[in-house]
Amino acid sequence: MTPEFHRDKAKRIARAMRHFTARDYEAVIEGCMLAGTHWFNAALHKFGLFPDDHDVLHAEYLHNADRTRINIVAPQMLTAIDEIEASRALYVRGNVGNGGRAARRSLKNLGIIEETARKARPIVKGRGVSPNLR
Repeated sequence: MTPEFHRDKAKRIARAMRHFTARDYEAVIEGCMLAGTHWFNAALHKFGLFPDDHDVLHAEYLHNADRTRINIVAPQMLTAIDEIEASRALYVRGNVGNGGRAARRSLKNLGIIEETARKARPIVKGRGVSPNLR
């Protein structure tokens, strides 16, 4: 998917999430995961780390080499998506208390990912995806 397609999907998901409150923490966290993954992929494509035909479905399953490249370019974004993903296991599938706080934290992390994606620019100017970064 192109960065623009990811952006449009993320914005649509975020619009739908406006109906939720912190009491709907499972839906908020899950929505942050969905929208965050789209922003995450948009950023990866814009940075030139992954071509448009290669999307990341779950950051937790990235190969170490890919995690290292992303961590060099956008460490805050990788940390944010990892934290949202961890919250899903604890609060959406699990039964850990204080889900409202986790929902608010997920929204903050979603903002970090979105901001990173919006500001992302190719690492290698004028050359598209660097063969060394694939």
